[in-house]
Amino acid sequence: MPTSTTVIALTVAAAMTAVRTVHGLDNGLALTPPMGWLAWQRFRCITDCKTYPDECISEKLFMTAADLLVSEGYADLGYKYVIVDDCWLSVNRTADGKLQADRDRFPNGIKALADYVHSKGLKFGLYQDWGVKTCAGFPGVFGYEETDAKQFAEWGVDYVKLDGCYSDVRDMDLGYIGFGQHLNKTGRPMVYSCSWPAYQEDKGMRINYAALATFCNLWRNYGDIDDSWTSVTNIADYFATKQEFWAQYAGPGHWNDPDMLVIGNYGLTVDQSKSQMALWAVLAAPLFMSNKLNAIGPEFKEILQNRDVIAVSQDALGMQGYRVFRDRGIDIWTRPVEPVRGGSYSYAVAFVSRREDGAPTPYTITLEHLGLKHYTGYTVKNLFNKQLVNGAENYYVTPKSVIKVRVNPSGTVFLRFDVSMSVVNSEDKLYNGTLKDSIAFI
Repeated sequence: MPTSTTVIALTVAAAMTAVRTVHGLDNGLALTPPMGWLAWQRFRCITDCKTYPDECISEKLFMTAADLLVSEGYADLGYKYVIVDDCWLSVNRTADGKLQADRDRFPNGIKALADYVHSKGLKFGLYQDWGVKTCAGFPGVFGYEETDAKQFAEWGVDYVKLDGCYSDVRDMDLGYIGFGQHLNKTGRPMVYSCSWPAYQEDKGMRINYAALATFCNLWRNYGDIDDSWTSVTNIADYFATKQEFWAQYAGPGHWNDPDMLVIGNYGLTVDQSKSQMALWAVLAAPLFMSNKLNAIGPEFKEILQNRDVIAVSQDALGMQGYRVFRDRGIDIWTRPVEPVRGGSYSYAVAFVSRREDGAPTPYTITLEHLGLKHYTGYTVKNLFNKQLVNGAENYYVTPKSVIKVRVNPSGTVFLRFDVSMSVVNSEDKLYNGTLKDSIAFI
């Protein structure tokens, strides 16, 4: 019997061979940040189906999620992935070394569940771990990488989330890359979500983001999100401290992942939910809801289904945004988006309040101080509030125009500035009074 040290050495050696002989992931997937529903944050590892029949990790939970994504209109807006997280497995592999689902909670097996999700026009995702065990203690892929990759393909998996518990963080680069190559070799297109940056960051290691962008479709940079405003802001702040470095590796096919949307659960107010949705859109982040879809209040559903905000998230340029200014408890985030004119981008701009005092905070700034300087000007639209002025929803502004916002505590004013496609005379009657030297969004 080989020792554990021998097994690790052989596995890493195989990964190195794979890296040398296969060039990158190149699966043509996730050209915009993927969207869908993921179980972990809301349902964790609830396995007691007798006590919690509607919340336990079971085929019923994921079939219900698939049904609701379609019937409640989420799928039509791009929420296409139904992703099973940890705790789906049996405690043991089969006699021939294959993974198997818990027979009581997934009596029809993973292939049948994937087929059901596909029958709804959706995509199916599955969790595993590069270590010897998953984070919850079920069998991991370590030592079975090729076998498990083939099994995922046979089951019809479209998305693989690979965690990193019970593994050596120093070998993750090669281990994750090697497993990705095994996925590639199956011939089945599978979005590949990696977790090694979150683990190596925690150890103070220097992370190879160039390799991540080559071999993974998305990757977790930070710890798990919790159902709280504190958790959301901690993640946003950490992204801001790393933004100049991280943003250069984000783009079509490869994304930084700040973790799930917790909108519609227990911890966020309506204003805070708008803030998370706006921040994730500016960060070009994957939009994976983790909530109980049949218990979401209409005000939260409206946020999750906001077409204008989703359009920012799914912008084809795929450029990650930045926090560009902090002043008086207001964080200003901007993201370049289409359309582009003469090398000048349009922009999504989020004014996010970090204040917790009672009154909304007024804030004033010019477009040019936001970095919006194109001479033809911009049309501006309020993405969370369909505010009309003189009967108009869109307004024309110039770089000298003053933008006035009033932001609720822990809330957001989210605006979109589309660069004008033509020069407009300030007296042009075609704009019917919509040219504004100063405009207020309250």
